[in-house]
Amino acid sequence: MRYALMFAGLVMAATPAHAADPHEAYVTMVLQAFAAKVECPGTDLVYQDLVQKAQELHLPDGTTDQVRKAIAYMHTGGKMGEKQSDSLMREVAIATQTTDLDQRRLGMTTWCRDQKSRLAGYIRTKE
Repeated sequence: MRYALMFAGLVMAATPAHAADPHEAYVTMVLQAFAAKVECPGTDLVYQDLVQKAQELHLPDGTTDQVRKAIAYMHTGGKMGEKQSDSLMREVAIATQTTDLDQRRLGMTTWCRDQKSRLAGYIRTKE
């Protein structure tokens, strides 16, 4: 019996971790694109490309707008945007925390430079 449990544990350890949920990854990407627009001088957002990415990921219609409203609601203390589902608000909160940690760890200058290459197509230099 002990060997069966140990074998099961080894199989679990050897199994690759599941890829991040596409919806969660998308929420993080949208939040980071909006953060880059706000935090990085001379950066603008390409909203239509974010919508297209949601379509490519086969996310439900309106996902980009829901995420935008959730971000606005959370980051303005409810003064802008609209409260969304609890699960989406939780995803935005987690994306906010991880983005904030990255910004502090890297420093804003480095974070902005990294976002310009990582989010190319979703953010651009203002003209």
